[in-house]
Amino acid sequence: MSFNIAIDGPAGAGKSTAAKNAAKELGFLYVDTGAMYRTIALYLLRNQVAIEDEDALERALEKISVTLSYENGMQHMFLNGEDVSGLIRTQEVSDMASRSSARPAVRKKLLDLQRDLAAREDVLMDGRDIGTAILPNADLKIFLTASSGERARRRYLELKEKGETASLSEIQKEIEERDYRDTHRETSPLRQAEDAVLLDSSDLNLEEVVERIVSLAKERMQ
Repeated sequence: MSFNIAIDGPAGAGKSTAAKNAAKELGFLYVDTGAMYRTIALYLLRNQVAIEDEDALERALEKISVTLSYENGMQHMFLNGEDVSGLIRTQEVSDMASRSSARPAVRKKLLDLQRDLAAREDVLMDGRDIGTAILPNADLKIFLTASSGERARRRYLELKEKGETASLSEIQKEIEERDYRDTHRETSPLRQAEDAVLLDSSDLNLEEVVERIVSLAKERMQ
């Protein structure tokens, strides 16, 4: 039997980095579901698909093949055979992923891929609705969050390190707008599962968050 860990939470809470490090420490397969949605979003942007047009969206999804592979423990995303791992981290792709992932057809496209992985492997999967919709029977569910101000500060510093100009207030506004979209969408809205452990990382560093995740997992595996 595989052991599944589901980590949900809002954008900018540090889910991906913490989940990736915790999975490595536990010897689990890390599954970045956000990267899957970003891969679809990239195709939709490239082909200027109007996601509000359900027929057009359905036709586009039929032409999309999303696959993933692991190299040295790192997840690589492939769009119709093209490795797009380095192309899906832009703000434009992020915004499209946020909007398109609210579409039932998009979520259905990836559901089987995500569940098949979890059935075969010990996985640590992070996203917005892993514990509530994708893996409702996960052995451990964690809702990782942080205040919008702290999430904006982290994003601001990240952009500054890359040499990009950014407005802290504008970043916080964008984060709060995305929170609203994610929590109010009709399909699989972001929410804490009833049996999830709440982990607020506002006052924790990365190592402390990873340590807490690993500790919770080991408790459940005993």
